[in-house]
Amino acid sequence: MLGLTTTTIAIIAFVVILLAFAAYAFFNVRAGRDEVGSELELAPNRKPYFDDETLEGPRLERMQLLGVLLLVIVVIGLPFYWVLEPGRQAGAQEGWDRRFASWGSQLFASTADGGFNCAGCHGGMAGVGGEAPFTVADPQTGEIQAVNWKAPAVNTVFYKFDESEVEFILNYGRPFSPMSPWGVVGGGPMNSQQIETLIEYLKSIQIPREGCLPDELGGEEYFDVQTCGSGVLPESEKENIQTAIDLAMAEDPDVTLGEAVFNLELGSGAYSCARCHTLGWSWGDPGQPGQGAFGWNLTGGSTNSAFDSEDDMVAFIQNGSEFGAVYGNNRQGSGRMPGFGSILTDEQIRAVVEYVRSL
Repeated sequence: MLGLTTTTIAIIAFVVILLAFAAYAFFNVRAGRDEVGSELELAPNRKPYFDDETLEGPRLERMQLLGVLLLVIVVIGLPFYWVLEPGRQAGAQEGWDRRFASWGSQLFASTADGGFNCAGCHGGMAGVGGEAPFTVADPQTGEIQAVNWKAPAVNTVFYKFDESEVEFILNYGRPFSPMSPWGVVGGGPMNSQQIETLIEYLKSIQIPREGCLPDELGGEEYFDVQTCGSGVLPESEKENIQTAIDLAMAEDPDVTLGEAVFNLELGSGAYSCARCHTLGWSWGDPGQPGQGAFGWNLTGGSTNSAFDSEDDMVAFIQNGSEFGAVYGNNRQGSGRMPGFGSILTDEQIRAVVEYVRSL
């Protein structure tokens, strides 16, 4: 806001100066037209000026006093400006980000509202998760089937991915899913500027984190508060996850904590491992748990050989894989594994590891 106020004052000052110059020019031209070839009034440079007594007396003292006052203004004004400058810059940056988010919201909007229909699949402008029509082929028979794919919530996407990973997903899409490429570089319709504004909008709708360290907040900017590295899901969202886990374990006494978390049924399944690692889970027809879909096949002891210990695998699930890099002893992967350390508790993640290593 401070940046906007400064800009407004500058514009007003410019308009006042422009009007004053126009008035001066107008009256100067009018005065020049009254002269008819002879010097009707003594020219200013020919008029007698103040005598020495006046120049070196009260007038000189007034000028000296004026100089001191101007010096005081400069001495006070410069430090004052220096103190306010960081706030002005932060205000200007926040203004830009909010404008970018506003432009991004127009792209995220449904087709009916002139957008690219991100909202149509991902649960409206809040991005809470929804459904997307899709067709899948049976791997055995090749039969084509129309399904409603659970589109994940995007109001927690920065809990699992960093900005570069989100940008890659937007540009190149998710193969074997309804998420098509949207960036020009991936064959989609959006240029890099549009992708950037869309990311700013996604930041603006993130569920606010809890536990952010003060030095990570960077002031009161909403985008930093939402994406601070140390923050975790708010308690209300954690309670929703725990309720879904308790429900699954109550319905089947044989279900372990790890299995319940792996197959978590919560809204769009944005927190579920099975979304990527179990074929058919995304459209409500899951096959063998962990046998692989978008993510790797976790059955047959593959995870036991991929990591030297459970602790290594726990750390991997907490942090996710480095984008574009392989992982584990088998040197596999594409770097698209999200991190769940800001979403699930250490106990829940360790239970998932135990369950996966038993598959």
